Amino acid sequence: MTDFSALADRALAGQPATRDEALAMLTATDAQTFALVDAASRLRRHYFGNTVKVNYLVNLKSGLCPEDCTYCSQRLGSEADVLKYTWIKADEAVKQAGYGIAGGASRVCMVASGKGPTDRDVERVAAMVEDLKEEHPQVEVCACLGILKDGQADRLKTAGVDAYNHNLNTSEDHYADICTTHTFQDRLDTVAKAQNAGLSACSGLIVGMGETDEQLVDAIFSLKELEGDSIPVNFLMPFEGTPLAGTWELTPMRCLRILATVRMVAPEKELRMAGGREMHLRTLQPLALHVVNSLFLGDYLTSTGQSALDDLKMIRDGGFLVLGAEDRDLVSEHEDYLRAHGVDLAQESGTALAPCGASGGCGGCSSSACGGHEPTKAQEGPIFSPQIRRRGVGTDTAPNF
Repeated sequence: MTDFSALADRALAGQPATRDEALAMLTATDAQTFALVDAASRLRRHYFGNTVKVNYLVNLKSGLCPEDCTYCSQRLGSEADVLKYTWIKADEAVKQAGYGIAGGASRVCMVASGKGPTDRDVERVAAMVEDLKEEHPQVEVCACLGILKDGQADRLKTAGVDAYNHNLNTSEDHYADICTTHTFQDRLDTVAKAQNAGLSACSGLIVGMGETDEQLVDAIFSLKELEGDSIPVNFLMPFEGTPLAGTWELTPMRCLRILATVRMVAPEKELRMAGGREMHLRTLQPLALHVVNSLFLGDYLTSTGQSALDDLKMIRDGGFLVLGAEDRDLVSEHEDYLRAHGVDLAQESGTALAPCGASGGCGGCSSSACGGHEPTKAQEGPIFSPQIRRRGVGTDTAPNF
């Protein structure tokens, strides 16, 4: 059995895990996983103490993407019934961002669907960022607009953008299996453009897309070699109407091993449990906070997330503090805000996901005829389906913040 504690000792001494060791972590048994989490948690505490960085997404433009990424609900040919709208106004972007900032977010991620922005699009986002920074000068802004052309990263930097998100998603040799309209190298080039402009690079993974353990190790080390500052780990949300619908390869314990492996390979990086955490980590989310130090608050781009109130309680109950709001009682603030707006707190808490076969139909897989799915590969227990976002930006309904 691999001595994970000794690996953590070595990482603290400046020698992170090797490829072979990373593979051993990914293939550890469930019984060994808690020792791995304990080792990874030492690195998390060393570099980030007991703080959790809270991020908030604002979807500036949703759906109608010309790319064919198989995992994406906004892809070309997607039949997923997600919100579709063109660019929102600058004042709406600032308003939506403000909700997340009030909930403790120290970084706002401004995202737009599409292969990449035109220069006019970049000017549009630059104006939004300038307005946001004027109202909230302390907040970090991360832009995620797709593949960048020469000069666009520099313009974003000038406008006040702090970071640029562009995920590698998977390994180079697996990339053609999930997308054919752009290449792995295109993504590397965009990250390089962002870094050369002085933007912090945020680049991560989507796991559970049919990759092998070896390919996952390759992807993790590709991210390490980028020398970015933050690594978001997304867990595949298999939207109905996309090619990967019905793909269930992850268990909560497998997700813990993936997060712990990334931490042991890149111990000093901001590690974020991102989209799909509610669906795949489920009741182990609080344990994952002892490995990661960052999460998204509220909803995602096209799907609903765990209630923001539950996220804030999870952070508090784990003995953690929200970065930048260490002296605030965010749970009480949030409860007071919800009461003031007539929200029933008993209804506010709870998962955003429903199991297939639940009362009232499928519980979210969009098929009225569904009586539950046959588990595939490692899936155990009830299968959960993504719930389409119907609130927040692009709607007239209050967001989950």
